[in-house]
Amino acid sequence: MVIEQAKKVLKIEAEAISSLIGRIDDSFVKAVDLVYSCQGKVIVIGVGKSGLIGQKIASTLASTGTPSFFMHPAEGIHGDLGMLSKGDLLIAISNSGESDEVSQILPVVKRMGLPLIAMTGNLSSTLAKAGDAVINISVKEEACPLGLAPTASTTATLAMGDALAVAVLDKRGFEKEDFALIHPGGTLGKRLLLRVSDLMHAGNAIPLVKEDILMKEALFEITSKRLGVTGVVDDKGFMTGAITDGDLRRAMEKGIDILQSKASDIMTRNPKKITVDALAAEALQKMEQHSITSLFVMDGEKVAGVVHLHDLLKAGVV
Repeated sequence: MVIEQAKKVLKIEAEAISSLIGRIDDSFVKAVDLVYSCQGKVIVIGVGKSGLIGQKIASTLASTGTPSFFMHPAEGIHGDLGMLSKGDLLIAISNSGESDEVSQILPVVKRMGLPLIAMTGNLSSTLAKAGDAVINISVKEEACPLGLAPTASTTATLAMGDALAVAVLDKRGFEKEDFALIHPGGTLGKRLLLRVSDLMHAGNAIPLVKEDILMKEALFEITSKRLGVTGVVDDKGFMTGAITDGDLRRAMEKGIDILQSKASDIMTRNPKKITVDALAAEALQKMEQHSITSLFVMDGEKVAGVVHLHDLLKAGVV
């Protein structure tokens, strides 16, 4: 019985969403145009479950490039209408279209000359008649067996809100770089915003030795800087190579007396590098591609720093 009831709920809600496809019409296009051309903020209102869905829609709009916030209509009629200003747009959600708190706000919205998008399941309601664009969110039935608790109707409203936000996003030409700017705390934001220069070891923290230095001194540079590598530079400060743990192992396998060798004898010439303005994600990709754990960061011909795999992992660039 429980399984059958759960499957019935999901079927009803799935059908509610599917029925919305045929309602993507000129009125929906107008709603998209209104949001896209809004010069101010998009304010979403709704009462009860509609209000909860409205909060999610406002959040989705805000995170996809449309300045938006949710205002509870009960608070609105007691002073929060002061949040509205010229150039704003209102999205009002009410399945019945007759919610008292929402209806009391409509005259103020009209008096201010703000565009109104009505999301309602009753196309003959007060809200629908007031809307500049009306989005039909009606459902055949609720998933609640009593037909009372908003279930399918709120699911349909949420899905239509997503359709509106994504359509605006596409019309706006919103790219993943734009998304990253307003999501700096997320993994995507870190991958698209963090640059090598933000994470690299610079100044005295850069392990560097001259070409003619003995390896015993180069080893001290490698161990003291704790990056498992040192760069090798010529007399002009230009990088000519790098020495890693792998270079040391290969030299030992060949029977080379490491301690009596010079850095130039052991180093790998033309090591993998990256520019100082490159994204940290590019550094990670290059490390993975070449199976290495560090990259020297270049500012033109000069070494500006070194970035290690651990720095990237610690910063969450994964």
